[in-house]
Amino acid sequence: MDWDDLRIFLAVARSESLSAAGKRLKIDPATVGRRIARLEEAMGARLFAKSPQGYALTEEGTRLLSHAERAEAAMEGAREALSGPEGLSGQIRIGAPDGCANYLLPQVLAAICDANPGLEVQIVALPRVINLSKREADMAIAVSRPTAGRLTVQKLTDYHLHLAAHPDYLARHTRIAKPEDLRSHRMVGYIPDMIFDKELDYLSEIGAASVPLASNSVSVQLNWLRCGAGVGIVHDFALPAAPGLVKIIPEQVSLTRAFWLVRHADDGRVERLNRFADLLVSGIRAEMARLELLA
Repeated sequence: MDWDDLRIFLAVARSESLSAAGKRLKIDPATVGRRIARLEEAMGARLFAKSPQGYALTEEGTRLLSHAERAEAAMEGAREALSGPEGLSGQIRIGAPDGCANYLLPQVLAAICDANPGLEVQIVALPRVINLSKREADMAIAVSRPTAGRLTVQKLTDYHLHLAAHPDYLARHTRIAKPEDLRSHRMVGYIPDMIFDKELDYLSEIGAASVPLASNSVSVQLNWLRCGAGVGIVHDFALPAAPGLVKIIPEQVSLTRAFWLVRHADDGRVERLNRFADLLVSGIRAEMARLELLA
C-alpha cells in the first residue's frame, strides 16, 4: 500500500470533500478523486459514500482510518528521528477557546518560538470544540475534560473568574454589595444559545436572569466592559489587558475552572509534538500564575 495514497485518504476523510482535501494537500481535486479510486481498487473495498453533503466514510473506510492514522504517526516519528534532537521546527496548530487564545497563548507561544526559530505556530480560536479527529489542529485546549474519542488528556491549570466593571459604569448605577443586586444591572456575557460548553455558563451559575449585551467572543465582552457598558464575568488572567476594570464583590462571587490539553492518542509517538506539549504546559502554568498575581 502506497503511503501517499493513505495521506490523500486521510485528507478526504478529515475534510469530507475532494476540493478541500486538494486545497490542504495542494493538488488538483480531480487528482485526489483518481487517487482515492485507485486506493479503493487496490483495497477491493469502497471507502467513501458520496452524497450532496460530501464524502462520508463507509464501514470499510472507518476501519482503515485508524490504521492510516497510525501510519501517519509512524511517518512523523521517522522524520523526527532523522532530523535529530535540535530545536523544534515545522508547523504546529493549536486550537483554543477565545479567552485563552487572546490573553494567554500569544505570549506563551511567542516565547516558545523565540527559543525555536524554525517553529511555526498557528492558533485556531473558535467558539466551539476543536475536532482533532479531522485534524483541525494538532492539539487543543478545552474547558471541559473530554470523555469520548481516542484522545489523551492532561490538565494544564486552574484559572479564576470574577465579576468586573469599569468605574464609570459603577459611578452611574446603584451600588453592588451582594449577588442579588445584579438584578438591577445590565449584564454582559455569552449568547445563551451559543454556549458550547456548560463550563462557560457563568451567569446562570450566579443567578443572572438575562444578558442584554451578549457575544460569543470573550474579547467583545471585555471591550463592552471597558467602555462602561455593564457588568460581566472576567477571567483574572485577562484583567491585566484591561487595566481600567475593577473586580466587584470578589469574596462573594468567585469561579474556578480548568484548562485541559487534548491530543490525538496516536500523536503520543511523535517526539516533536511531545516536546512542544511539555513547553506549552510549563509555559501556560507559569504565565497563568504571573497574570493572576497582577489581576
